[in-house]
Amino acid sequence: MATLKALKGRIASVKSTQKITKAMKMVAAAKLRRAQQAAEAGRPYAERMAAVVASITSSVTVSDQTPKLLAGTGKDDRHLLVVCTSDRGLAGAFNSNIVRAARRKAEDLRAQGKSIIFYLVGRKGRAPLARLFPKEIGPHYDTGEIKQVSFADAQAIATDIVDRFESGEFDVAHLFYAKFKSALVQEPIGQQIIPVPAGEKPAEASGNNAAIEYEPDEEEILADLLPRNIAVQIFRAMLENAASEQGSRMTAMDNATRNAGDMINRLTIQYNRSRQAAITTELVEIISGAEAL
Repeated sequence: MATLKALKGRIASVKSTQKITKAMKMVAAAKLRRAQQAAEAGRPYAERMAAVVASITSSVTVSDQTPKLLAGTGKDDRHLLVVCTSDRGLAGAFNSNIVRAARRKAEDLRAQGKSIIFYLVGRKGRAPLARLFPKEIGPHYDTGEIKQVSFADAQAIATDIVDRFESGEFDVAHLFYAKFKSALVQEPIGQQIIPVPAGEKPAEASGNNAAIEYEPDEEEILADLLPRNIAVQIFRAMLENAASEQGSRMTAMDNATRNAGDMINRLTIQYNRSRQAAITTELVEIISGAEAL
């Protein structure tokens, strides 16, 4: 049985931890508001960009002049999995959910006989993936120095990925991140970004078969638009991740604070009972000694 001194020290330790978790919850709540606004502001542009690309690609006939980002390499043997996680822990299941989604995709591709390689954005995805896929860990983009997500960072990642695709390092690229829905819900998302999925051809309406002319030609438009679309989608993933991380951390720290409070109550009850038992024992000894005299 723990001594009174040990119980008192443990109560003090848990109270100190509770103060830390409460402070982290408040900081995460303050950051969440800004991150959520940024994520919500970035969604319409990213969705509209994807819609524009889908609209253009739906009417493009693949030829030798078609950009490689749309036409692909003609194979799908090598897959690049771009896994976006955070650089800090204590965020609940935020990072593990993203890693789990990427792991399932990797296992499915491996079962189909495909080769995979991971492109890691953020530090927290490296350790769990390295344990399961030690030989498939590839390039890493360090976001530790990034204080606020910017399009320049997303463009740098997109440029690196596109260059690797152009050099023939992989055939298909998938992007994994967590979409922010609320402080309690962050949905892991996996989407193909290379080659850009072609949009569905719209149904031809009767009496409306207008021809569409491109200026400059569609290949030149796509050559500029497709890399920008990849950067926009990565930027959106980073914004969604930033909001999801703070929401998950706020929830995790709130739960930790509540658990610390419950533990303090239990330890306090145990301390009071032990203290009362010690006092009772001392009184019994004093009374017994007095009676013996």
